[in-house]
Amino acid sequence: MAMKTRHWQRIDNGGLTFTELGFGSAPLGNLYRAIGDEEAHEVLTTAWETGCRYFDTAPLYGLGLAETRLNRFLRNKPRDSYVLSTKVGRLLRVCPPQERSGIGKFFETPSRKEHYDYSYDGVMRSLEASFERLGVDRIDILYAHDLCVSTHGSKAASDARVDELMASGYDALLSLRDQGVVKAIGGGINEWEVCQALAERGDFDLFLLPGRYTLLEQDSLESFLPLCQARGIGVVLGGPYNSGILASGPRPGAFYNYEVAPAAIVEKVKQIEAVCQSHDVEMITAALQFPLLNPNVISVIPGGQSVAEVESNRAILDKAVPPALWADLKAAGLMRADAPT
Repeated sequence: MAMKTRHWQRIDNGGLTFTELGFGSAPLGNLYRAIGDEEAHEVLTTAWETGCRYFDTAPLYGLGLAETRLNRFLRNKPRDSYVLSTKVGRLLRVCPPQERSGIGKFFETPSRKEHYDYSYDGVMRSLEASFERLGVDRIDILYAHDLCVSTHGSKAASDARVDELMASGYDALLSLRDQGVVKAIGGGINEWEVCQALAERGDFDLFLLPGRYTLLEQDSLESFLPLCQARGIGVVLGGPYNSGILASGPRPGAFYNYEVAPAAIVEKVKQIEAVCQSHDVEMITAALQFPLLNPNVISVIPGGQSVAEVESNRAILDKAVPPALWADLKAAGLMRADAPT
C-alpha cells in the first residue's frame, strides 16, 4: 500500500524522503506492557505493509530492546527503501536486575542502567552501540535525546545538559554529518523551548517533537515553528494524540503527557470532541491529520503497540476532514488562529 511522502533537504546531501506516517518504536521496548518478540515483529510487518518507511528508535526504548527488535525486522529490507533514526545522550550499562532503569514504565527489558552522556565520546559510543543493536550499515538521523526539563528535573539541569552537548557532543554530530555517516542531526525533545534553544545555538536539521504541536496545543507556533520555517529545519511530530487523550477521548483516567490528564485538559478535549462530532469526524482523525497541515512537519509518528493500532492509524490518514472543522475550532478559541489549516 503506497503512502504519501515528503522530501526534506536542508543541505546539499540529497536529503531524505519521509512517509507522512512514521513508526515510533517506544512501544516495542515494552512501554507500559510487555509484548513478545513475535507480536513485535508482526506490528512492524503491518507498519511496512501499510506503506510506512520511516522508523524511529532510541537506546532508551526498552533499554536496547526496541533497537534489537528492529534489527530482526530490517535485516532483509533493502537499505535504501526506508529512513531510520536513533538517538544519543544515554549510554546503557550492565547492572543487577533490580537496579535497571525504567522499572514500572518499561517491562521485561535487559538489565541495563541509563547513564546520561552528551559529550563527544558519549555520542560516538552511543552510535557504535546502536549500530551493533540495529545491525544496519547506515543510520540516517541522530537526535540528541531528552535534554528537557521534564527529564532532568529543573531548567538549570536542562540548561547544563544543553551546554554539555554544545560544548562537546555537538562537534561529534557535526563531524558525523560532514563525513556522511548520517544525513541529518537534531534533537528528540519533549519541549519546544529546548528545541528552540538548540536551533538558536547550532546548525541542526531536524527536531523530533513529541506532543507539542497537536490538536490540543499549538504554543510552538509562538516562535519555534517560525524559526524552523526560516531555516529550513524539518519537524517530525511524535505523540499526535498527546500520549492518549486525543485518541481515547476525555474518559476517566485518560493519559496526557504520560500522566493521568488534569481536569482542565479533560475539559478542553471535551470541547474539541464536540466540535469534531458536529462535523461527523472522529477526534482521533482530526488529531492525526492536523500536524501534517503545517509545512514544517515532514512526518507524524504515533506509537503503535498492536497490529490494530497500526492499521487504524493508516486508515485514519485517508479519511476526509472538512475545512470548516478547523475554522470552527478557531472560532471557538480551541485552536490558534495562526495554525496552518
